[in-house]
Amino acid sequence: MQATSPPLLDVRGVTLQYKTRQHLVTATYRVDFQVYPGERYILLGPSGCGKTTMLRLIAGLELSSSGRIEIGGRDVTKLGPADRPVSMMFQSYALFPHLNVLGNVMYGLRMAGVATSSAKQRAMQSLDQVGLTSLEGRWPSELSGGQQQRVALARALVVEPAVLLFDEPLSNLDARLRREMRDEIRNLQQRLGLTVAYVTHDQSEAMAVSDHIVVMNHGRIEQHGTPRQLYEQPVNAFIAGFMGEAILFSGVVENDGLHIQVGSLRWALEKPTVVGGVQVAIRPQAWKWIDQNQADRADEYLGIGQQFASLTAKVCKLAYLGNAYEVTVSTDIGEFWFPCESYGRLPQVGEMIQLAIRAHGVNVLAGKA
Repeated sequence: MQATSPPLLDVRGVTLQYKTRQHLVTATYRVDFQVYPGERYILLGPSGCGKTTMLRLIAGLELSSSGRIEIGGRDVTKLGPADRPVSMMFQSYALFPHLNVLGNVMYGLRMAGVATSSAKQRAMQSLDQVGLTSLEGRWPSELSGGQQQRVALARALVVEPAVLLFDEPLSNLDARLRREMRDEIRNLQQRLGLTVAYVTHDQSEAMAVSDHIVVMNHGRIEQHGTPRQLYEQPVNAFIAGFMGEAILFSGVVENDGLHIQVGSLRWALEKPTVVGGVQVAIRPQAWKWIDQNQADRADEYLGIGQQFASLTAKVCKLAYLGNAYEVTVSTDIGEFWFPCESYGRLPQVGEMIQLAIRAHGVNVLAGKA
């Protein structure tokens, strides 16, 4: 983020409400965020959370009920899409089947009144940026999914938008191609210094391509920050569970505010916190099977002083995942799973084992589970 420069995209208190026959539906509610020049900003959340609606509001495809949207310091809240300096890449790519690759990329320029020779030159430059200069004469039906995606990206780039908008751009691709295109979009954005607002429901995709993530739920922003902040410092149970898997346990912070009890586990907190019932979100990777030996370093694990906390668990199931096993255990705080490396000795179904817990991947949240 370029703190010394003003935001390129400034969204202030944007609410969209509409009436059905029976209800007043709130699609977005008082949404605030700012995107700075050259930044990759991700709108993330489950289906129906309002993230695509928010992107359409920025594009001018929907008009807000209240609030303000500025792009480049200009109020565009009531302007239509043709009057906003943005370009949007849709989930379906929306290529025109009757136009070849070059015609599709030139389309926006021609509609803007750019001369044919100039439009063609700029379109070829845009195709070169996405590695498709040899395919300008092909029809959309003759292209693979990845090639169609590149054409849609070239068409969005060619009009030189202030902000480039992506609506689930990788959802129609297989896993391998999705990873390749994710890296390609990120590299292109960095090379060209593009300012990007990007919608996805895929947490790993969001974390891989973003500078900053806004997590939405029920039309509101739950939390925003860097990928690492959201993963390591979730503010509530929804964020903890949505940004990577986490299992919630009931805990009690003792009267001194410095110790917590979760079932038979008890450990010291790094800083004082509210006394009473809390939720504790623990990521599967935080659990460590101790086997026959003590933990390598007691200070790497939660506990009190040099004595780390441990939990007795019965192994219920093993699931082979290639590079690791998923070990499901039953304990006095419930059933959960943790990963175990697939080489070396493995715990066996029915075996009683001891688990320690790393500090990294544990978050104490307000409110009872």
